[in-house]
Amino acid sequence: MKILETERLILRTINVEDAAFYLALINSPGWLAYIGDRGIRTLEAAKEMVIAGPMAAQKRVGFSFYLTALKDSEEPIGICGLMKREGLDDVDIGYAFMPEFWGKGYAYESASAVLAYGKNTLKLPRIVAITNPANHASIKVVEKIGLKFEKMVRLAEDKPEINLYSIDF
Repeated sequence: MKILETERLILRTINVEDAAFYLALINSPGWLAYIGDRGIRTLEAAKEMVIAGPMAAQKRVGFSFYLTALKDSEEPIGICGLMKREGLDDVDIGYAFMPEFWGKGYAYESASAVLAYGKNTLKLPRIVAITNPANHASIKVVEKIGLKFEKMVRLAEDKPEINLYSIDF
């Protein structure tokens, strides 16, 4: 189901048919370096993660991470969306793209659309973003869409500190 459309992109709900792309994305170098290893190595495990993650969130709260595809070819290039995760009081915006699509403005384009969707359609009063302090490209996107650094946080006691950015509407 299509959720958003931008000048160059379509953002739609993720489904089990996207599991092969999802598997490649979560095992890409950028994901592993800045988000973390999920230990998902098989297509079947990726299907289970898609069902338990984005598909379940979409049913439960009405939003999730969306498959982000090029409008002209429908080629999947990444994910972008909103999540209500454990350890954070607010809904957070997040994105990840395959390395060959970095540096082309797709993260900014999709995140801008998702931020507007959260504000205008979902009527969220506040949206946050978390970033690995070493992920300078992601920090640049978060700041460019208008979020401001708030503080360092830990999502769990055994996790490293990460940056928390926020915007109030």
